[in-house]
Amino acid sequence: MSLIKRILTNWRVVLLLVMLIFAVIAISPHPWNEGAAIRSVAKESTAELSGIPAPSPRIAPVARERIIAINNQPVMDAADYYQQVNAILGLGPNKTFTLQTNENLYSLTTRAEYETITLNETEWVNVTEFVYNETTNETVNITTLQLLNKTEQHYVGVEDVGLTVFDAPKNNVRQGLDLSGGTRVILQPDEVVSQADLDIIVSNIKERLNVFGLSDLVVRTATDLDGNDFIIVEIAGANQEEVRDLIAKQGKFEAKIGNETVFFGGDKDITYVCRSADCSGIDPRGCGPTGDGGYACRFRFSISLSPAAASRQAAVTENMDVVFDQGGSYLAESLDLYLDDRQVDSLRISSDLKGRATTNIEISGSGSGRNQQEAVNDALANMKQMQTVLITGSLPVKLKIVKTDAVSPVLGKEFVHNAILVGLLAMLSVVIVVFIRFREPRVSIPMILTLGSEAVLILGFAAAAGWNLDLAAIAAIIIAIGTGVDHQIVIADEMLRDQKTGEGGTWKERISRALFIIVAAYVTTAAAMIPLISAGAGMLRGFAITTIVGVSIGVFITRPAFAAMVELLVRKDE
Repeated sequence: MSLIKRILTNWRVVLLLVMLIFAVIAISPHPWNEGAAIRSVAKESTAELSGIPAPSPRIAPVARERIIAINNQPVMDAADYYQQVNAILGLGPNKTFTLQTNENLYSLTTRAEYETITLNETEWVNVTEFVYNETTNETVNITTLQLLNKTEQHYVGVEDVGLTVFDAPKNNVRQGLDLSGGTRVILQPDEVVSQADLDIIVSNIKERLNVFGLSDLVVRTATDLDGNDFIIVEIAGANQEEVRDLIAKQGKFEAKIGNETVFFGGDKDITYVCRSADCSGIDPRGCGPTGDGGYACRFRFSISLSPAAASRQAAVTENMDVVFDQGGSYLAESLDLYLDDRQVDSLRISSDLKGRATTNIEISGSGSGRNQQEAVNDALANMKQMQTVLITGSLPVKLKIVKTDAVSPVLGKEFVHNAILVGLLAMLSVVIVVFIRFREPRVSIPMILTLGSEAVLILGFAAAAGWNLDLAAIAAIIIAIGTGVDHQIVIADEMLRDQKTGEGGTWKERISRALFIIVAAYVTTAAAMIPLISAGAGMLRGFAITTIVGVSIGVFITRPAFAAMVELLVRKDE
């Protein structure tokens, strides 16, 4: 059997090769990707109204929808996209253009932006309402005079289309804020809170940021070594002032009927929101096909209002008209839900609730999809979102901003280039030192291959796990590879010891001595990293976990493969 065949059939080398294949698949290199990847879609923007979906934050980077052409003109990168869109916006409102992505073709029309100013004047105007007459079973029009404030609208320009983009990703390795640019905010509650309250705060912040069209974000809790709780918010592509305005305030949730607020979010007005199966879920009779070939399903769940909120709702609905629609009777006005003064949903009110001070209300809504299962999943997701809004309309406690970090995308690119350059220089230096030390190609060549393999395996694991790599994580990768060099030198010394002193012992003894040193060093390194996971409000968490993963990959995969290759090469020469 040839030497190369013996190496490639060794089980340790086979394991390394298999893991390398999985790592490359996870990284999914696409070096020729061009275009501008969609980062977020603003709510109620031209882009959203034109059918462009907001990307999920969990989607793999290379799977993001990419803009490749505008009006049949190629879009090579993010700068090219903004240049072409700004030129179209400069032409004024009501200009239609096409936006081609790698998945679809969209037609967008620029919209004028107006500023509404309320004047200190009023005037009587005719207002027509549709009223149902129960005696004649007819709907009649009634026109009344109402006194309204006068307003003026002033044209101030053309609205942005509502898309934020970045250069098309070349692989699935996610870049953290240090590398891609964005804002990181560390928040701390003003008082000690329970884990349940922390979870509510995290859900509220995610909901609020999603309402404003910011979907490429990470919101997580962290604890320092003193036991203090923190909330870390990381948003790619958002500026510092924008993020502070969205999350620094405690928040406000309102439910309105017409212009009247009937209850607020939180335990002040909402005493209970059902999330158990006995009073929430899919309506058994609420699923069916739609006219466009898809499916729609309705969800329902109950809430309890405080007596004060129930009295307000009764007073507002007491004189409200009843209308018949889709086989049911409803009040003429809907129940509109607002988060931070932005409408997030609108619900029909059953006529049974007219003028009644009831504390138990059933909230309903719907979801849709291409088939029944997709419609059910969409409805359940919408239900969970609505429950979160009702529970977390305002934060349970006030938050203070401990620290804010902002990194520009340009600086992030420089970080990436410098990190790659430093990593390559470090590996080259190691290779030169090892070659000078051993002057043995049968040792230095496997060591070079193992170093490259470790870097690929760590990046593949990060891509598969969806980690965001930042500068600390890159430093951890360099440290993991550095410890790998130490371990490989130990292995090489033990393998070549008998040639130098004649006291090397058997192959089994040599490998056992090397493994004892390597495992002891591994346990020490991993134990030293564990406290860093919680240090500094979790800011060193990525560094600690990446280091542990890196040295674990080395000890259990690459070091054994290196030892097998060196053993076979040295035995051949003996």
